[in-house]
Amino acid sequence: MAADDNPMKKAPSPVDRHVGNRVRMRRITVGMSQEKLGEALGVTFQQIQKYEKGSNRISASRMQNIAQTLGVPVSYFFDGAPRDESIGMAAGFADNAQADYTADIFATPEGVALARAFASIQDPRVRRRVVDLVTTLVEGQKRD
Repeated sequence: MAADDNPMKKAPSPVDRHVGNRVRMRRITVGMSQEKLGEALGVTFQQIQKYEKGSNRISASRMQNIAQTLGVPVSYFFDGAPRDESIGMAAGFADNAQADYTADIFATPEGVALARAFASIQDPRVRRRVVDLVTTLVEGQKRD
């Protein structure tokens, strides 16, 4: 029986999936391939895929290496992480519905292209205008 066929295999936790999505989002934003990130960390691109899916947990030391390589603090990967009510996590984390939108954006080629283009805009006023434009478009759809 293959490892993937193991009925005892646990599904990735929501936090592991969130952290993996944040790694993917940052990697794509900076224009780095899975191969390049893997090379920088001394692992295969397949391992990066597993991290990004949340199927393999990222150790603390590896998380530090990823953060340094991608130019963000470790806390970046936990921003908006779902909270587990059963362990009494501190308030301040976004709920699952709010946190999932980032994964949705990077699930499509259009979302990735939009994020890359937006990240390359240097002028904060232009960025604000882009956000205003998209907000207006969404509001227009709601009225239709």
